[in-house]
This record gives sequence, structure tokens and C-alpha cells, in this order.
Amino acid sequence: MRRRTVSVAAATVLLTALAACGSDETTPTLTWYINPDNGGQVELARRCTEAADGAYRIETSLLPREASAQREQLARRLAANDSSIDIISLDPPFIPELAEAGFLAEIPDDVAEAVTENVVQGAIDGATWRDQLVAVPFWANTQLLWYRKSVAQAAGLDPENEPVTWEQLIAAAQSQDKYLGVQGIRAEALTVWINALVASAGGEILDNPEAPADQVQLGLESDAGQAAAQIIEDIARNGLGGPGLANQDENGAMLQFQGDRGSFMVNWPFVWAATLAGVEAGNLDQSLVDDIGWALYPAVAEGEESRPPYGGISLGIGAFSEHTDLAIEAAQCIVTPENQAYYMVTNGNPASNTEAYDDPEVQETFPMADLIRESLEAAAPRPQTPYYNEVSTGLQNTWHPPSSVTPDSSPEDATTLITEVLKGERLL
Repeated sequence: MRRRTVSVAAATVLLTALAACGSDETTPTLTWYINPDNGGQVELARRCTEAADGAYRIETSLLPREASAQREQLARRLAANDSSIDIISLDPPFIPELAEAGFLAEIPDDVAEAVTENVVQGAIDGATWRDQLVAVPFWANTQLLWYRKSVAQAAGLDPENEPVTWEQLIAAAQSQDKYLGVQGIRAEALTVWINALVASAGGEILDNPEAPADQVQLGLESDAGQAAAQIIEDIARNGLGGPGLANQDENGAMLQFQGDRGSFMVNWPFVWAATLAGVEAGNLDQSLVDDIGWALYPAVAEGEESRPPYGGISLGIGAFSEHTDLAIEAAQCIVTPENQAYYMVTNGNPASNTEAYDDPEVQETFPMADLIRESLEAAAPRPQTPYYNEVSTGLQNTWHPPSSVTPDSSPEDATTLITEVLKGERLL
């Protein structure tokens, strides 16, 4: 009797499921390939599926955690004309490569105009290739200068009201026997730092990023490239980055900053929520939070504006999707200011749309929200080139460890290696 009851119940569930599937047979399913987060993109998929009212539904598929692995998987599948890829959460440096290969569907002009309205310039630049918007800006990220108020005061600096330079930060850390929080690990974090330094000095890593591989010209052998190398040399050779600088990533820099020898740090806004969580868990003291201030990214030269790092995610539309029109429509839903504000509050990733920063919850969660918005307007994307992987890896190979960097040789070494790789004369 029990066996029969279970069988009937199971059959009922099966029939219900089949009926549900049957009712959805005419509803197109869009697959959104997402990068790992705290569940925010899954929730946005649910919201936009509900808002579509039967026009489409969105399912998510999780990409690998590492950006390089995401790029490899997507490039391989798109090269095989994979029609299951409808919407893609793309790391900005890989957008030109996919666009140049014809792997991204065209964004209509009217849509491009709509999705860039009130969007920070850094996000627009990062989603553009050959003067065309090729992806929809979603969330944007930038680094701020975080500082211990007590250290800044002792050094006579007021970063909140007066822009500071790297030279001033180096002098302040030296005079008080403190560490500067930077990222010297042989990874993408190092490329981010180098690019921000070069851009803040008025230069560019690539002079002609849209050129064919064998014609790409690097801009490192310049005053800007030498200035960037000089800053890294000064920090590394004076031990200001700490004993683990060569292996230090964003999390390592944050932990160092939270310690007794913390002073100034360049890092993404995640450090604020992480520090608050540490206090709540009893691992950090409230006095640390009270001592933390934030300001714009440091300048390379006095009187010159800095160009902070730019990161984030834009939404690409798969060129081989069977529902490109619906995918574009869904992407527009995902990036509404309301959805971006939700995502910023719940997942900690800053919005690309400036309207989201006016949301009361955003302002409460991020006291530095207005500064993040200002920083994003000035942020410099990493080199926009189809050969970004070769450029970034070449930089990491020649500017690491930081203690080996010198203005006399590092710009030239990077230029030689990357040029030879792009010409097919050398392997990374």
C-alpha cells in the first residue's frame, strides 16, 4: 500500500513537471553566462524573467572564477558557433578580442544610446571597440585611495580635501615606518597597477591598440612609462610594500592595511564591506573603521589628475544566439538603475549608471558612493586590444618581481618581449 502511494505521488509530480514543461515550450529560454558573485545575477535573471511576462525566461550558467579561464572557455565555445550563448558577463579587457573575432552581436544604435545614458565614462570606454558600443555596461569598478586618518594627519596630509601624489605617500610611509598597500603579485592585479600608473602619468601602454598584431606600438618607453617604473622601484626597494609584496594581491593588501603598520592603500571598494564584516565578527576593532578615510587615486605628478583603474562587467550578446533580439531586450532589463542599485547593495559591485548612486540604500551601504562615481568618470580602462592576453602576460613577466623593476630597463624589456610575441618571434 505504501509502495503504491509513493508511486502515485511520484507519478503525480512527474505529470505536473511535464505539464509545466509543456506550458513553457513556446517561451524562449535565454542562457546568461555569469561570473561568480554572491547570487545577485541569479536574482536579476529571476526579476527580468518575471518582468518579461512570458516573452522569454533567463537561465544562468556559471563561468570559472578566474577571468583568464572565463576568456578561454568563452572564446573556445564561440569559435565553434555555440548558439547556446545568449548573454555573457564579460571582463572589459576581453571585449575587444571577442568583438574583433565577430563573436558579439551588434548593439543597435537606439539601444546603445539608451544603455549609455547616465553611464560613467569609464564603463562606456570599456564596452567600446572601434568606436562602436559592442557590449552593454552593467557594473563598474574602480580603485580608491584608502588611508589611516592617524597616519595621514601625522604626515600633514589631507587626502579628503587635497589630492596627494605617490611621492607624498612614499615619504609618509617611510617617515612613520609603515607599509603601503599595493598589489605586486604576478597576476592581473599587477597589470592593473602598472596601467593606472602609466595612465596617471599621461601615457598609454599601447599607442595604437586597434592595429594588427605585428604593427602594435607600445608606449612604455616614455616619460610616463619611466615614471610608473620609478614609483614601483621606490616602493619595492625601500621595503614599503611589505615582505610579501611579490605575492601580494588585493586581499593581502587589505589585511596588511588593517594591521599595525597600515597607512595608505589602493584597492577596490570591497575592502570597506570586508572590514565592517571583520568588526562584526569580532576579528577587528571598531577603532580601525573609525580611522579609515578614502580619497581619489593618488596622482603621479603634483597638479596632474590621476587615472584610477577601471574594472567591472559588461554584457555581451552572443553572435550565434537564436534569440539576439530577446537577449538585447533582457540585457536592457538587467542593467536598469534599480537593478544596478540592488546589485551594488547586495553584492558590493558598484553601478555603472550614475542614477543608482542616488538610491538611499546605496548611500547608506557605501558612504563613499559619490567618490566611487567620481573615480569611475576618470578611470582608465586597460589596453583595449584583441591581444590583451599577450600584453598583460608580457607586462607581468617583465615587471615582476617589483624589486627588479627599474625605469632604465623595465619599460624597454616589456616593449621588446611583447613586440616579439605579437610578431610571432617569441613565446611567452
